[in-house]
Amino acid sequence: MNQTSDTRRQGLPYWSPYLAGFGLGLTLLFAYWVLGTGLGASGGLARVGAWCEALVCPAHVGSSRYFGEWFAPGSPHVLAYYLVFMSLGTIAGGLISALASRRLTPVVERGPRISARGRLWLALGGGILVGFASRLARGCTSGQALTGTAMLFTGSFAFLVCLFIGAYATALLVRRQWR
Repeated sequence: MNQTSDTRRQGLPYWSPYLAGFGLGLTLLFAYWVLGTGLGASGGLARVGAWCEALVCPAHVGSSRYFGEWFAPGSPHVLAYYLVFMSLGTIAGGLISALASRRLTPVVERGPRISARGRLWLALGGGILVGFASRLARGCTSGQALTGTAMLFTGSFAFLVCLFIGAYATALLVRRQWR
């Protein structure tokens, strides 16, 4: 797993980002047509996390102001939520895409100045931070940027602008790791 990003050149070429973006837009349109609602990822993952925690400590989860309503008597099962299945479909779609393009080689994408272990720790820390922030903001980048801007929500446009500003600022800070 200590390979560098040169291994991503193996397999079939990447899709055009324009074609992929068009496909994502059609997926969003299809979600509105079929479900009457948009896309998101953090809601489904939060429900799976709450379900896993309830297996270990059900009293704690049931008394939580955030998760408790999902476990209230008469509520549908916590996993009976469309975003749970969308998350599973996203994982399955990514796996199918990787298999079809012959890009299922385990690799840690990293620059030459950071170890694979360091890169994994940074990825874990970033994932935890983004997961916490997405629940705090009541939506992840999919829900806020994709669905919210499609519905012309002012807050989602502000989120998207701040997301890009933050991403470019972060890239300036960590780009030395990739040289």
